Amino acid sequence: MDYPRLSVLFRHKSKNNQLVTLQIPYLKGAGGMKYAQYVFLASVFYTVEYSLAQTCAVESFSVKDNFDPKRYAGKWYALAKKDPEGLFLQDNISAEYTVEEDGTMTASSKGRVKLFGFWVICADMAAQYTVPDPTTPAKMYMTYQGLASYLSSGGDNYWVIDTDYDNYAITYACRSLKEDGSCDDGYSLIFSRNPLSSRKR
Repeated sequence: MDYPRLSVLFRHKSKNNQLVTLQIPYLKGAGGMKYAQYVFLASVFYTVEYSLAQTCAVESFSVKDNFDPKRYAGKWYALAKKDPEGLFLQDNISAEYTVEEDGTMTASSKGRVKLFGFWVICADMAAQYTVPDPTTPAKMYMTYQGLASYLSSGGDNYWVIDTDYDNYAITYACRSLKEDGSCDDGYSLIFSRNPLSSRKR
């Protein structure tokens, strides 16, 4: 039986600027929707892995061209994440980004965090973003503070690997580098504009 096709275009920079297009079958009914979501997430992770695997040096990773913070602003909901050591927010993560008049981007985030190895609570954090190199606006540095004295604070890189601004965003952070320039401790998150997407995983 011929099913209608859902076409998802993943864009990344390989050495020859190759475009990868993935078509997955759409199956009718709720099961088909969940199937499509799982395949979509798996495909995004594959694309990220393929992009990063071109070389292990973090500085060579491609990010979103001509990143526009104003289009990126607004509410995002985390669909999936790759954990580093001690990621502050564990799950049920959402973030709302605001661009100030001077162009500075800030964010307020919410999520669950486990304290002392057993105590799970909802927590809030605030973050400010700077752009070390104005020619690459998608490569930002994030300074964050937990909005309670017993919560984490610090700073991480915050790179927007790809986004269409309206549906999805893929971010990456490397917290520490090895001597060869590869990442020693990093994490990645996939965001959606749709809060229901994160609840249907």
